Amino acid sequence: MPVTKRSAPKTPQKESTMVSPKTPIEDYGLATKSSDISVPAGGSVEDEQRKNETISLTTGGGMGGPINAPPSDFAKTAGRFLFCFTGLQVSYLTWGYMQELIMTTTFEPTPSAPDGRFPSAAFCVFSNRFLAIIVAMIAVRIKHGAVLKNNAAPLVAFAPCALSNTMSSWSQYASLRYVSFPVQTVFKSSKIIPVMIMGKFLKGTNYPISQYLEALLITIGVAIFSVASKSSNSDTTTELLGLLFMCTYITFDSFTSQWQSKVYEKYGKANVDPYQMMLGVNSSAIVITTLGLIIGGDIPKIIEFFKVNPNVLQYNIITAITSASGQLFIYTTIKEFGPIVFTVIMTTRQMISICISSILFGHTMTWKAAVGASLVFGVLFYQIRKKYIASQRK
Repeated sequence: MPVTKRSAPKTPQKESTMVSPKTPIEDYGLATKSSDISVPAGGSVEDEQRKNETISLTTGGGMGGPINAPPSDFAKTAGRFLFCFTGLQVSYLTWGYMQELIMTTTFEPTPSAPDGRFPSAAFCVFSNRFLAIIVAMIAVRIKHGAVLKNNAAPLVAFAPCALSNTMSSWSQYASLRYVSFPVQTVFKSSKIIPVMIMGKFLKGTNYPISQYLEALLITIGVAIFSVASKSSNSDTTTELLGLLFMCTYITFDSFTSQWQSKVYEKYGKANVDPYQMMLGVNSSAIVITTLGLIIGGDIPKIIEFFKVNPNVLQYNIITAITSASGQLFIYTTIKEFGPIVFTVIMTTRQMISICISSILFGHTMTWKAAVGASLVFGVLFYQIRKKYIASQRK
């Protein structure tokens, strides 16, 4: 049986691989807060082998045909992929379910919340940031030996994107009072448009005509889904308010990704790792959300609500845990398998979350809404395929 000789991989140069600032993760319309993540490449023979295993696992082989990876190596890669896939799905499906449960359920009323609805979207954001900053501090301490060691970028550099990140999260929670979770999920896919606008405004990035066409098709799909999902007995003014919150969300979230990209460019991709970015953003965000709770007078209302509805506190804790674990799985997945595989997983998660929300919360989906959603996700998967083909040609 002939033995195929494989040439030894070239000695890699020291470099860092990151999700390009010109093509951030948001280009795919994903609902994630961890865009433009810098991932050290390492450049070892093991990394090259892992790359080949990943292509074999996700596509059945690269451009030159199937890769004959040893069964033991393939099993390890498959195990890592299953771990990342399961972690992302469980974290963000649970997180999305808890979001909708907290913001749409009518609980026991209180004097400050006579309608029984949870009175503070700002607290939901605060609880997520509170746990995230603890996780980030632990991660940075483990990796660098100290919380602020080797932190080339000052914490103030993260303040603008921390503010926009906080506002986008608050708008996302607040919108659930007025629009359904499926509408919110599909609407967030249209964030590619403000991402392109912010990229043009902040960094002078030029985009090809094809990308504008894809953005237009996503917008049309979102509009079809939103209109088709409108119930006949709903208040038009109320739904417009919900769409206003969603526009606020995607605008601020688009600024967040582009500002993070500027931080990487200014201080160097090798000097700011994902955990330092997580620490920097959440350090400023926790200050902003705390001030918001104090100035808005939400703290007495929340304490009163938790006394009457202690289960809501448990829901907020679960939301915070799954939000933090989701961020860690994002970093792990991109490091192990790259942004394309990550994008496929997260786009699949969006589709599953719509189905779960429709079943558990009784949201009906007409055939027109299904057409709109299919158009949106069809464009998203087309973008993923296009990025994959481009990466294989490099």
